[in-house]
Amino acid sequence: MLNPTDFPNAIAFAFEAVGGIGAAAKVCERSYQALNKWRLAACLPRTDYTGETRYAELLAIAAQKNGHSFEAAWLLEASSPHKAAA
Repeated sequence: MLNPTDFPNAIAFAFEAVGGIGAAAKVCERSYQALNKWRLAACLPRTDYTGETRYAELLAIAAQKNGHSFEAAWLLEASSPHKAAA
């Protein structure tokens, strides 16, 4: 069983849970390069936090089918871009 603490961030864990970055790209219908940017930034696109897209949900569903369950809400919270106050 995959453990989120074994990965550098929650996005990397989610991608591995669905079968790797290539599989995650297919699930999200985005390019490998786009998802690699998400992994490096350790957060999903802004549109997932504003409800315009549902990548966290798509990844959670695919991960469950692959035997690695996590909640979409957990992924959003764990990968939330935290802004420092000015």
